[in-house]
Amino acid sequence: MTQPSINIAVWFEIPADDFDRATAFYQTILDVDIVPCEMSGIKQGLFPHDDKALVSGAIVYGPHYTPSQDGTVVYINGGSDLDRVLSKVESAGGKVLMPKTNLGEEIGHIAQFIDSEGNRIGLHSME
Repeated sequence: MTQPSINIAVWFEIPADDFDRATAFYQTILDVDIVPCEMSGIKQGLFPHDDKALVSGAIVYGPHYTPSQDGTVVYINGGSDLDRVLSKVESAGGKVLMPKTNLGEEIGHIAQFIDSEGNRIGLHSME
């Protein structure tokens, strides 16, 4: 079997029932600007990325996009300190499910939360 030479994941979408609420939630907890746009009739909020990024994603609002705690969990970059991000989750309308958890020096730390829309999302950081 041939192994891919690049990351297998290239794009993720986080469904929203309320696009503005979801955008505000992620801008608040991650301290980033989310760029709104529309593609093929789907409202999207693009997460920051550079032209060389192998993986990026968006908040999406439209038919067939339903927030859920069940199913695939996307882990987003939590920066240098997951505790800083997690400290903002509840006041922004979410709920922390798993606090910062050390998985070892080679893997780093993870955490999970429920966002303002009801999605289960993971965070990752090497520190």
